[in-house]
Amino acid sequence: MARDPVRVAVFGAGAVGCFYGGMLARAGHEVVLIGRAAHVDAILKSGLRFEGLQFDEHVRVDASTSPEAVRGARLVLFCVKSTDTEQGAAQIAPHLDSGALVLNLQNGVDNTERIQARVSRPVIPAVVYVATEMAGPGHLKHHGRGELVIGAADGRPSAALAEALASVQRWFAEAGVQVTISDNVAGELWAKLVVNCAYNALSAISQRPYGAMIRGTGVREVMRDVVAETLAVAAASGVRTAPELVDNVYRIAEWMPTQYSSTAQDLQRGRPTEIDHLNGCVVRRGDALGIPVPANRTLWALVKLIESKGESS
Repeated sequence: MARDPVRVAVFGAGAVGCFYGGMLARAGHEVVLIGRAAHVDAILKSGLRFEGLQFDEHVRVDASTSPEAVRGARLVLFCVKSTDTEQGAAQIAPHLDSGALVLNLQNGVDNTERIQARVSRPVIPAVVYVATEMAGPGHLKHHGRGELVIGAADGRPSAALAEALASVQRWFAEAGVQVTISDNVAGELWAKLVVNCAYNALSAISQRPYGAMIRGTGVREVMRDVVAETLAVAAASGVRTAPELVDNVYRIAEWMPTQYSSTAQDLQRGRPTEIDHLNGCVVRRGDALGIPVPANRTLWALVKLIESKGESS
């Protein structure tokens, strides 16, 4: 259990937010989940059903649909979709306490800067490695992993920020969540982008989980091309990535064989995806840098076509 319980607000309590909020609540922290009405109603009635790998229980947490619920929180987990970053940051900004820390758990490589432009509190970038889904209103299902990588956006934390990073690491460690503090969180964010670009669109287009998807004819070769393009754009942007990244990309399917990408889940539910901030981000940066990115462009265009079909139906 937590030695110094803190109030935690999860803004955008979908699958990722409910996982980390649920883990912190199980450790004794005071957690409020801020999300969609259907989830909030179910959670207020019965608690968050947390179907984990080692347990299946109802976790008692508070829940709200209002951004004002971040008031009083020492730690705010920012988990809205990348398409809602500016709007979400503006919604919580007036309600953040003077001592609040904002931990950005979004996909993408530029969201921390977009949040920071709208809030006056420190925003800590985090790289999220967890496989989850919302299996129903107020029902979280965990498929695997759960670790985080955090750090200063520029790799040079002040003394105050270093202390804040250590506090975040401790709170999560007490909740059974491994958190690594990195001096190259930008490189870690790009590494996650590489994985997302390789998996998300292909899982969404095929509507298959990673284990089945990767066995498709020609899929590994498409992933290889996507990874090479994304790494070329990262290098041209001055970002350092680990040499073992390429080999690790294919292992994701072994680690998370039953996982559907968040993009696949969004298309299943008829919701807008984050593809503009994944493969679309690589396309925009590649175009700006003069780097050809045909594989990323094709996947981005195909997901956008599927999205537009849902909008017109």
